[in-house]
Amino acid sequence: MGRQRGVTGTGRGDLTRRGFVLGGLAAGALVAAPGPAQAGERPPGSALTDGAASPDIVDCAGWGARPNSAIVPIWNQRPVKILVHHTASANVADMSRGAADRVARAIQNFHMDSRGWLDTGQHFTISRGGFVLEGRHRSLEVLRIGQRQVEGAHCTGQNVVAVGIENEGTYIDQDPPGALWDSLRTTCAYICSQYGIAPTELYGHRDFKNTICPGDRLYGMLPRLRSEVAEVLGRRVEEADTQKASWPLLRVGDVGDTVLAAQYLLRDAGVRTNVDGRYTPVTVAAVTEFQQATRAEEPNGILGGESWPVLARTMDRATESGSDAARAVEILADGRSSEAVPDTVDRPVWQDLLGTSGAPTDASVDPAGPPQ
Repeated sequence: MGRQRGVTGTGRGDLTRRGFVLGGLAAGALVAAPGPAQAGERPPGSALTDGAASPDIVDCAGWGARPNSAIVPIWNQRPVKILVHHTASANVADMSRGAADRVARAIQNFHMDSRGWLDTGQHFTISRGGFVLEGRHRSLEVLRIGQRQVEGAHCTGQNVVAVGIENEGTYIDQDPPGALWDSLRTTCAYICSQYGIAPTELYGHRDFKNTICPGDRLYGMLPRLRSEVAEVLGRRVEEADTQKASWPLLRVGDVGDTVLAAQYLLRDAGVRTNVDGRYTPVTVAAVTEFQQATRAEEPNGILGGESWPVLARTMDRATESGSDAARAVEILADGRSSEAVPDTVDRPVWQDLLGTSGAPTDASVDPAGPPQ
C-alpha cells in the first residue's frame, strides 16, 4: 500500500498559551501512514450500526491549524472505545466560536512546541460553547470513512484503540456547560455509529492513567453519558452496564479505609510508608516510589488507573494469611460488611472490595509496530 503525507492546515496558529495543561496527554510513536481509503470501503457518513447524525465539526483548516510536523500515522483498524478528557484550563465565560478556535490553536501550540509532538494529541476538541473541532489532522476524514484510526497522543496505550476527546475546562468540582455536554453526547454517538463502538465503551482518562482527568464531576457523569448516547443510537442499555468497573483515585487529603488498604499494599510491595489511613505527603512519596519502581509513565503520587492494577496484586488468602496484602483485604471487607471473600483475590474481587465494581472494562491496548 502506498504512503502519503498527512493533510496539513493553513499554517496559521496565531495564539500561544504557555503552560496550557491537558490532563497528562502522552505521545504515540511517529511512523509512516498508509494512503487513503481503498475502493470498496464504506462511503463517508455510512454507519456500521445504529445511525447517528454527525455534529457540525470544524476541520483543522477551519480553525487555523498549523501543518503537522511529520506524517500522521493511520492504522488499518477501527477503535473500540472513546476516552473523555478535560483540558484542565480555566472555565471561561466566553462561549463564542472565536474562543473555540483560540483554544484549539493553544492546544496545538502547546503540544507541538512544548511536548514536541507532530500535531495536536487528541482527535477532537469540544469548547465550553459546544463547538466541536477536529484535533489531530485527518481525524475527521478518517472518522467519516469509519474503517481506520488516526493514531493520537492522548493516552499512552490507548492512542490507536480509543478516540480521544478533549473538553475545554476543569471539571473537578463543576459540571460542564450544557452546550458542551450536548455536543459531547452527539459526538460520542456519531463516533459509536461510525465505528460500531458500543455506547457503554466510554471511559475517562483516569481509567488508564494516574491522573485526575477528566475531573471528578465529569468522570462521575460518564454513566449518564453512556445511557444518553445509547438513547441517541436508539438502543436500550441496562443501568448496570452503564457502571464500569474502575479503580478509586487517591490523592493528598483523602482519608479512610481505602487509603489504609493502599498503604498496606504499598508495604506489601516493599515500600516503607505510614499506615494511618491518611493520604499525606508521606503517602505521596511512597506512591511515587512505587510508581518509579514499576515504571509508571508519570510518577506523580496520584494513585489511579495505571498503578492500582499493579499494586492490588492477585493474592491467595489461604497461603498468605497475616501478610500486609491480607490485612488490606480484611480492612476493606470489614468496612463494607462484605459476604465471604474468595480465597483468590484478583482484580474483580479487589474492585468489589474497593466499591468500584461494575460491568467489565475493555482492556484493549495499542498494537505494537507500525500501522498495517
